[in-house]
Amino acid sequence: MKFVIKHEIKGRIRIHILQSRMTFEQADTLEYYLSNNKLVTSVKVRERLQDATISYIGSREDIIKLLTSFKYNNVEVPDVYLQNSGRELNREYWDKLVNKVFLYGANKIFLPNPIRECITLTKSVKYLWNGVRTLASRKIEVPVLDATAIGVSIARNNMNTAGSIMFLLGIGEILEEWTHKKSVDDLARSMSLNVGKVWLCQGEQDVLVSTSDVREGDLVRVHMGNIIPFDGTVVSGEAMVNQASLTGESIPVQKNAEGIVYAGTVLEEGELVIRVDQTNGSSRYEKIVTMIEESEKLKTSMESKASHLADKLVPYTLLGTGLTYALTRNATKALSVLMVDFSCALKLAMPISVLSAIREASLHNITVKGGKYLEAMAEADTIVFDKTGTLTKANPTVVDVVSFNGQDSDELLRIAACLEEHFPHSMAKAVVDAAAEKNLEHEEVHSEVEYIVAHGISSMIDGQKVVIGSHHFVFEDEKCTVDPEKMDTFNSLPPEYSHLYMAINNRLAAVICIEDPLREEAAAVIQSLKMAGIGKVVMMTGDSDRTAKAIAKKAGIDEYYSEVLPEDKANFVEKEKAKGRKVIMIGDGINDSPALSAADIGVSISDGAEIAREIADVTIGADNLYEIVTLKALSNSLVKRIDKNYRFIVSFNAGLIVLGVAGIIPPTMSALLHNGSTLAIGMKSMENLLD
Repeated sequence: MKFVIKHEIKGRIRIHILQSRMTFEQADTLEYYLSNNKLVTSVKVRERLQDATISYIGSREDIIKLLTSFKYNNVEVPDVYLQNSGRELNREYWDKLVNKVFLYGANKIFLPNPIRECITLTKSVKYLWNGVRTLASRKIEVPVLDATAIGVSIARNNMNTAGSIMFLLGIGEILEEWTHKKSVDDLARSMSLNVGKVWLCQGEQDVLVSTSDVREGDLVRVHMGNIIPFDGTVVSGEAMVNQASLTGESIPVQKNAEGIVYAGTVLEEGELVIRVDQTNGSSRYEKIVTMIEESEKLKTSMESKASHLADKLVPYTLLGTGLTYALTRNATKALSVLMVDFSCALKLAMPISVLSAIREASLHNITVKGGKYLEAMAEADTIVFDKTGTLTKANPTVVDVVSFNGQDSDELLRIAACLEEHFPHSMAKAVVDAAAEKNLEHEEVHSEVEYIVAHGISSMIDGQKVVIGSHHFVFEDEKCTVDPEKMDTFNSLPPEYSHLYMAINNRLAAVICIEDPLREEAAAVIQSLKMAGIGKVVMMTGDSDRTAKAIAKKAGIDEYYSEVLPEDKANFVEKEKAKGRKVIMIGDGINDSPALSAADIGVSISDGAEIAREIADVTIGADNLYEIVTLKALSNSLVKRIDKNYRFIVSFNAGLIVLGVAGIIPPTMSALLHNGSTLAIGMKSMENLLD
């Protein structure tokens, strides 16, 4: 690619691409290419200017080399990324806004007054008709007020005022629609399917492959706790599938042979083999957009109150107009009241504030599935943490494999990895990664793998029953034993590590010691949350009391509970809610899903189990727990902004009414100031909440 450097400082460069014209697809391709490079921390491509601003780490020469080697045809970009980037949407609404302002100004300058009046009359039909329809449905709401203000202005032959009102209303409509659509699109993209690997059925074996390698007609096996990666037809198996992301209904639906399944739904129980019908993923995106637009998830109670209050104030505005005329017999003063209403600003500013906050959260790698969850976060006073993969590092590592049956430790690790790779959990990932580092390859020689939530895994290998899991699962549920001559070794296992037990034919075969240290930032994050208004911090884990106690002490946890089951976590959340507390639950595993559903706001870790991400109301990145603090700060700031907006709208518009009734300002000035302030507060509400 040919380009010139327009400006640069250390770690940041702005270039101009030398080509005749840049299409939306080319801009998206370049942005995708750069943003997926480890050297690039952020990138913004402007297709109209053919400029790109790149922030990076490392050397300048590496970035120059990266740019010069770029070719559009050599980059494979996912269809969903190109089809739903939002770039074309932004251009469309920006052009609408510019055209509206330009035409309004041009009409004022170049068209004679009679023609302008005809245009004003023509445009007024839409607003007048909306007002009549609202009255016909026995409602006195904002369209009635708009129609009355425009109608009275026309009746008084004040076409300039009527034209100004409609122009400002039109600008407000464009801004509101633009902000809403962009926020919905951003939210839908972040919720869109993001499955990297799937199990492809090839004869008697299942092979882990990239989703890009799957074609229509292929057979794919989906295990419990995973997202169904493609639209398809069930070939075999029986399962309960959570379709909440598409239908909004959280009750799982039973699926068996010949049933239809959809990309992005979650397999909660059982296992399915599906025949792939569609691989491009676009259908999931479209379904999510529809679901968001039709649901009330984006509405906070503050928004709903604003909307209802706005409609309730309309009759009082009309009443105030009538009383002013009755008392003063001055149509100009009465019209001043009519020109000013609280409803426009209330209905515009509140949704824009919420949707902008959702969009801002995405800039911090936080996906919020609806505005009401930001409100819940602001009101929350209790937070419940899972331990493994949440308070502790997202990438625990295997430090030792202790053999108890005489087999080589590498062979035991290979067997464990063969079974663990089927299930999404940070401990399982540690085992799989350890085997990969040692190049311990394996074939799928086991029978069907059964996963018991919060306990472990059971399967058959060469006619022998193999179980892997917690101490409770292996020794109490499965009644496995330790050879007497190995008891000293068993009792001297290092206490500073988490232990994963594997037994073959009911005899302990190996203990896998896993280092699962507390995140460096955990204690500071918990302290920051307490300073931000969280009064109670709780940790719940299936791990031993010894390990839980040590972690709780280091992190500054108020209460901790060890060796708990998924239902215990959910029951605890329900009890806290019954006490009147607002509860946040943060987890990353299948066993956290019931508690995530029960909490006022469920927060999942981005690289945790897919079912946890799907059920959760918010997803944060796995790299840093400070995103929780950011989310809390963002939510608190949103509530403050909405309260501030309320106070400004009421005081400013009340002041305009007083000035109008006193005859200090004419109706046209009242309308201009009112609509101008509405747009100003709408634009202000689009600004980022956090510096």
